Amino acid sequence: MAASATLMIAPAHLMAQEGRADLRVSPKFYDQYQAVPLPNAPAASQPTSLDLPATASSGQVTSLTNPIWVTPTQMATPPEVPPATVTVPNLPTAPPPAPMSPAPAQRQVNSSDLVVIATDVEILGAEDELQDLIRRTIQTQVGGETSENQLQQDVQRILQTGLFATARVTSQPNPQGLSVTFQVEPIVVRSLRLNGAQVLTPEIANELFRPLLGNPISLTGLQQAAERVNQWYRQQGYTLARVLSVEPSREGLLIVNVAEGLIGDIKIRLQDTNGRTVDENGNPLRFRTQEGFIRRQIKLQPGQPFREETAREDLRRLAALGIFDGANITFEGDPLRTDVVYNLVEGRSRGLNFGGGFNDDLGLFATVTFQDNNFGGLAQRFNASAQVGTRDVQFDTRFLSPYRDTEPGMPGYGGNLYRRQGISRVFDDEIPLPNGSRVRERRLGAGFNLDYPVATGWMGRLGLNYVNVSTRDRDGKIFAADQQGNPLTLSGTGIDDLYSLAFSATRDQRDNPANPGTGSFTFFTSEQYIPIGRGSVFGNRLTANHSQYIPIDWFKNPEGESFFPEIFAFNIQGGTVIGDLPPYDAFTLGGANSVRGYGNNDLATGRSYLQISAEYRFPIYRFIGGVLFTDFGSDLGSADNVLGEPGIKRGKPGAGLGIGTGLRVNTPIGIIRADFGISNQGDTRLQFGFGQKF
Repeated sequence: MAASATLMIAPAHLMAQEGRADLRVSPKFYDQYQAVPLPNAPAASQPTSLDLPATASSGQVTSLTNPIWVTPTQMATPPEVPPATVTVPNLPTAPPPAPMSPAPAQRQVNSSDLVVIATDVEILGAEDELQDLIRRTIQTQVGGETSENQLQQDVQRILQTGLFATARVTSQPNPQGLSVTFQVEPIVVRSLRLNGAQVLTPEIANELFRPLLGNPISLTGLQQAAERVNQWYRQQGYTLARVLSVEPSREGLLIVNVAEGLIGDIKIRLQDTNGRTVDENGNPLRFRTQEGFIRRQIKLQPGQPFREETAREDLRRLAALGIFDGANITFEGDPLRTDVVYNLVEGRSRGLNFGGGFNDDLGLFATVTFQDNNFGGLAQRFNASAQVGTRDVQFDTRFLSPYRDTEPGMPGYGGNLYRRQGISRVFDDEIPLPNGSRVRERRLGAGFNLDYPVATGWMGRLGLNYVNVSTRDRDGKIFAADQQGNPLTLSGTGIDDLYSLAFSATRDQRDNPANPGTGSFTFFTSEQYIPIGRGSVFGNRLTANHSQYIPIDWFKNPEGESFFPEIFAFNIQGGTVIGDLPPYDAFTLGGANSVRGYGNNDLATGRSYLQISAEYRFPIYRFIGGVLFTDFGSDLGSADNVLGEPGIKRGKPGAGLGIGTGLRVNTPIGIIRADFGISNQGDTRLQFGFGQKF
């Protein structure tokens, strides 16, 4: 079968020079490609990183935009072609010039097999780059032997390249030998044909090759067009896609062969923290997570071209499950068929803890807590805790199956059941109960919710809730009013039944929810109370909250910024209640999670509120960060619209400002926060907490 010349883009050059395509005439080495497995993947890195293994030759880590494919060390040898078949050999190197010798006295140049010396070789009709290619293609060289048969074979070799529409040769004897002239006519590029393309369409290819269409062929033009195709692949995120070769024909057709990094298989491989995939007995590590569930979270599929952004989305989605300590991607195979391997480090998801102690509400108590963040191997969350004391029993049980965008027809769902008791936020110890005890709130409740997207980037939640609220003393006795006769519940009996239908919408664009470095977070809620049961509460509770994180780079501290990025962080939030408001559900301000410099709930108690915070966060040293902050809060003059006026009766100012500084320490149990705040009334407080304030 006749073979045509192929303008190859050498992979070695492509890999070493990202923006440069090196066109050269050579055989199709991919025909002899042998897939070589890549080395073992390194230890898992951050979940959102795409790490590649080191290459076998250099040992240096590659990247998605610079993959290394292992190719044969020798080019394929083209098959022997009969003389009658138009073919191009593997462009052999021109033979060294033979020493000049006087022409024989008896030389008949019209004999087809008579060998003479070519004293000069001239090429007409082609630009310099095509002349160079012809000289590397023909066997007739200056100072070398030639014959009529060889000259005709050289013509066939020139035509076989596909770069020339016509070619002929003339010769003229001279005293030293033979002067040879090749007259050629380069082809005019008329059309394209794509091989191996899925995402690259003929329309796009024609646009990228437009400067060549209708013009004589140019090697430089071919190289530039191939580079434009490779650049287009990169811009679209197909970082493994490449032009393999461009094959011209005498009819003006360019055959563009591409490899788009088609995915042959998706593999899921469990690793430990040291990168090992087998246990001490040589058996593969086993997942607790169901493999089918993992595959449903992966959007890359066999038969698709590999796309970097899709792979990164897969890693972000796997990291968001909260059950993997590490995830990265490696590749196996070759440019024509790539196996994508997801290397996962499964984290510890179960925990059982015991404890105990003594407090005023429970007396002497014992605690047991169980949590499973990978319930059923499906990344569902189940948490249960119980506190059994000499005075009371409390418990809290929650289940959540989050919404997955990989299963769009299935909403997330969850539920909870709880019994809690604690000191009231609204009725503090300045006005106790008639027996001198502080007011406790006991809540016995349950709820069920559904989660589903409501708009692009927005997650909605619809919940049905019931809670029984009672105001009690230390021993559990119900009280309807405090020492001054102020009512504690809406019903006036010390017990309210709250039935509600709640809706919330959340948009989370933070890069790291635990310690954001950029992005934003927004949510609002509307909870409609239904007048059923004691109290017949009928009202609507509205809240809104927005945080913005703006990265800056004033102080160069790359090591510290890996823990605490340097940013400006802003938060604004507010809320109001329309209709009935049980006094114990009024908004309160002040404290470590509100306006710092004020004690917990000491600033305001109102039907409405507004709170604004601004922070400058900066790294100090490795896992230690610093904060400068200012907070402002106000009840917007709504303190007198709360039943019993608890804020006014307790002398709360209703509005205030706090400024200060603080430290953040990143520990194995999370960020520990310490803030020193000064209020506008001159009070100072050192306040502690876990995590960033917002």
